[in-house]
Amino acid sequence: QVQLVESGGGSVQPGGSLRLSCTASGDTFKYLAIGWFRQAPGKEREGVSCDAGLVGKTYYADSVKDRFTISRDENQITVYLQMDNLKPEDTAVYYCAAARTYHTANYCPVDSGSWGQGTPVTVSS
Repeated sequence: QVQLVESGGGSVQPGGSLRLSCTASGDTFKYLAIGWFRQAPGKEREGVSCDAGLVGKTYYADSVKDRFTISRDENQITVYLQMDNLKPEDTAVYYCAAARTYHTANYCPVDSGSWGQGTPVTVSS
């Protein structure tokens, strides 16, 4: 199945922006549900934003609505997460995931799909 590699994480001040990238190899994201997840130290991994693709449905966690945007490139090789107006509570390791099956409640790919290694994001003054 598709292999995923995230990049674009780093350290930024509150109010700043970052764009995360998730690049596929071995396959494309065509026909796949995609999602961005994050895990902060001592906390459970949570879904941040997901895109079910062909069904035309997108999900954003309430905490990131109007600040984050998920997208795919035209060739279905790279998935992006544009993060604007970052807050300290956004600090976490961010993971990209993809699967052929998604959860109908939030359009996020199921856990048994492909996952990247994660890219850390730190938001602090």
